[in-house]
Amino acid sequence: MTFYEIEFPLAALSVELVEAALSEIDACSITFVDRGDEPVLEPKPGEIRLWSDTMVRALLQESSGAESSDPASSNAATSNAATSDAVFTDAARNLDRLATALGPHITETARVRRVENQQWERVWLANWKSMRFGRRLWVCPTAAEPPDDPNAVVVRLDPGLAFGTGTHPTTALCLQILDSLPLAGRGVIDYGCGSGILGIAALKLGAAHVWAVDLDPQALLATRDNAVANGVSSSIDVQGVEGSLPPAYCVMANILAGPLIELAPTLTDACEPGGYLLLSGLLKTQAYAVKAAYRHAFDMVQVVERDDWCCIYARRGG
Repeated sequence: MTFYEIEFPLAALSVELVEAALSEIDACSITFVDRGDEPVLEPKPGEIRLWSDTMVRALLQESSGAESSDPASSNAATSNAATSDAVFTDAARNLDRLATALGPHITETARVRRVENQQWERVWLANWKSMRFGRRLWVCPTAAEPPDDPNAVVVRLDPGLAFGTGTHPTTALCLQILDSLPLAGRGVIDYGCGSGILGIAALKLGAAHVWAVDLDPQALLATRDNAVANGVSSSIDVQGVEGSLPPAYCVMANILAGPLIELAPTLTDACEPGGYLLLSGLLKTQAYAVKAAYRHAFDMVQVVERDDWCCIYARRGG
């Protein structure tokens, strides 16, 4: 099985037209890539906001049948050359079809690259290592050896479709603060749960119950699966954003600045007097506006920073 990529500038082309044309040539995947360094922050749910200079990258499988030749009849060098020829023949045919659908400039600007066939999830996991947050909290791949620390609290997690493995600064900051909180026997809300990493970590640290909330069905599925894998599924309720929230000792929301401000009444009501609030997913430049939305009900303990990101750590007045 041989794969290759075709990439070309989106320029003034319609996204829908490009997707339709690539689907017609049986692209396995379609990716839109930033050609410069232009951040796209806080798109609304369901919104597709692209960069002003966008590259289209499509993955295709070579379909000429050249790989079906008898391997005993040719040496490795000949076989590789034949495969490469087949890839570029197949690519040329598909570029002609794209030029018909999108315009002749496609053949002038497109680039073709052969892609080696690999188990990509295994390649990614090879670089996914155990990480410690705070004094005792660890996030480890499922196949990793446990930390050499008798006091280690371990969350087992592999990367998936939902956000949250601990590698992003916002998740790391939440985990770091979470490790320091007195959670034993308490209730915790994980709003925007993603993979469920924060809620699962809270349970591992002694919380009695977690309510995990997200608007993405994939996140709810990932949270349930990861809770089962960590042996805490009986202590976590996973729900969509339309559900009601009980009062909790600790409320965490690792989402975006805009939604954090909009949700201030909801998250404030959900936090018990004397309880803790962790707000992350925001840039350092957005911290002031988010703090302002919660200042009336919370004492700001600290704003913890890492790189361009931060986490607001606050406690509700009694």
